[in-house]
Amino acid sequence: MSKEQERAELHKTIWAIAEELRGSVTGWDFKSYVLGMLFYRFISENLTNYINQGEWKAGNPDFDYAKLDNQTAEYGREQTVQSKGFYILPSDLFENVQQNAPLHQEDLNEILSRVFKNIENSALGEESEDDFKGLFADIDVNSNKLGSTVLKRNERLAKILNAVASLKLGDYQENNNDLFGDAYEYLIAMYASNAGKSGGEFFTPQEVSELLAKIVIGDKTHINKVYDPACGSGSLLLKFAKVLGKDKVRQGFFGQEINITTYNLARINMFLHDINYEKFDIALGDTLIEPHHWDDEPFDAIVSNPPYSIKWEGDNNPLLINDPRFAPAGILAPKSKADLAFTMHMLHWLATDGTAAIVEFPGVLYRGGAEQKIRQYLIDNNYVDTVIQLPANLFFGVTIATCIIVLKKSKADNAVLFIDASGQFVKGGNKNKLSEENIATIYQAVKQRQNQPHFAELIENKKIGENDYNLSVSSYVEQEDTSEKVDISELNARIANIVKHQSELRTAIDKIVAEIEGK
Repeated sequence: MSKEQERAELHKTIWAIAEELRGSVTGWDFKSYVLGMLFYRFISENLTNYINQGEWKAGNPDFDYAKLDNQTAEYGREQTVQSKGFYILPSDLFENVQQNAPLHQEDLNEILSRVFKNIENSALGEESEDDFKGLFADIDVNSNKLGSTVLKRNERLAKILNAVASLKLGDYQENNNDLFGDAYEYLIAMYASNAGKSGGEFFTPQEVSELLAKIVIGDKTHINKVYDPACGSGSLLLKFAKVLGKDKVRQGFFGQEINITTYNLARINMFLHDINYEKFDIALGDTLIEPHHWDDEPFDAIVSNPPYSIKWEGDNNPLLINDPRFAPAGILAPKSKADLAFTMHMLHWLATDGTAAIVEFPGVLYRGGAEQKIRQYLIDNNYVDTVIQLPANLFFGVTIATCIIVLKKSKADNAVLFIDASGQFVKGGNKNKLSEENIATIYQAVKQRQNQPHFAELIENKKIGENDYNLSVSSYVEQEDTSEKVDISELNARIANIVKHQSELRTAIDKIVAEIEGK
C-alpha cells in the first residue's frame, strides 16, 4: 500500500471513529473533543520523544519518560519548558491517562480537567504562556452533551481516548508530525464541510491555500514572515510550511482571529504541524479595530480569506479615517461591507518587496461608492498586480464564484493581469475543487504575465481608470464563444433545397390524389 493509500485509509478511519463516537452530539460541537484529544496525544508523544532522545544520546538507551515517576521527572521541568514551552508529568501523559481510564470511571472527567490545567499552567510566566493559555478551553469534560450522568460522560470520554489512541499515527516515525498535522487538517475540513455556512468562516480548502501560497512565494527560496489577519484555523499560514518547508519561514507565522474557538484551533494546528511556540504568534481580537502585530509589520508574505461583506465600525468611529492603514485612500470601506478595509490593512502592512494574495467577495471588484474610490486609490498607485476569477462552489458554505486579488508595492509595469479561471476545476463530491493541473495552469499564467485568448489579459491601469476602475475579470477577458458556427450562405442554400424538395413532394402528392379521385 502506498503512502497516499495509507493516508486515505487513515482518513476514513478517523472520520468513521469521529462519527461513531459523537452519538447525539452534533458534529460541530463534538469536533472540540476529537481535535482536542488528538492534540493532547500529540504533545504527550512529542514531549516524550524529545526527552527520550536526549537521554538516549546521553548513553541511557533503556530510558522511557512515560515510565518515570513524577517526583523524579520534576527535575527536568525548567530546562524542558525553556525548550518546548510546556511540560507534562509522566502520570499526565496521554498514554498513561488512556491506559488507566478503566480504573477511573467515576473521576476521569476530573482527571482530564486537572491534566489540561496542569499543561496550560506549565507555561505560566514563560514566553510560551500566551500560546498555551486556554488551549483546552473548548473541551468541556463536564458537559451534559456527553451524557446525563458523570458515569455516562466518563464512558464517552474513555471511548474518545481509546479511539484516538488506536489511530496509527506513530508507525511512521520519520513522518510522525506530518501525520498528526494531516489528520488534524482532514478532520477540520470534514467538520467544515458539514458545518454549513459557518464552515467557510474558519477553513480555506487546501488546494486554494496552495494556490495562494505559490502566488505569494513565486521564485523565492525562503521568506521572513508570513501573515494572515483573519487566520481562521491557520491552514493558509501552514501551507507555507508545506510548500517551502517550515525552516524556510525564517521569522515565523503571524495571524489574528476574532473567534475564540477558531483561535484555539489555529494555535493547536501550529503545534500539530511541529511549529514550536517561538515560531508563531497567533493573536485573539478584531484585526480592523485592534490589530495585534504593529511591532512585527511589515510582512513580506500575506495571505488571507477574510470574512465576506461583514459589518464594521467604519465612519461611525472618527478615529479610523486617521488610522495610517485606511487614511491613504481618503475614505473608509462601507460600514456594511468591510472587505476593502481588510485589503487596505494588508496593503499597509505589506513589505515594499512583498506580495499579498487575498480571497475576496466578487462585489468588491465592481461596486460603486466608497469601494470604487478605494479601488481608484489602489489602481492609481499601481498596487494591484493580478485579479483572478475563481470557479464557483469552491468554499464551504459559499456557492458563489469568489476572486483573488494580488497586491504588490513594487511592480515592473503599470498594468493589471486579469485571469478567468472560472473553468479551472474538477468535481469533488458536491463541491468543485482545484486539481494540481488547475493550480499549475493558474500559477503559470500569473508568473508569465502574458495575454492568453479567453484566459488572461494584461490591461493598462489607464484603461481600467477609463472603465470607472471596474476590476471585474469579465470586463477585460473575452469569453470564448463555444456555440456552433453557422455559415449563412450555406444555411440559405439548404433552406432553398428543402423548399424545392417540399414543392416537388406536394406536386407528386397532388397527382396521386387526383388519380385516386378520378377512379
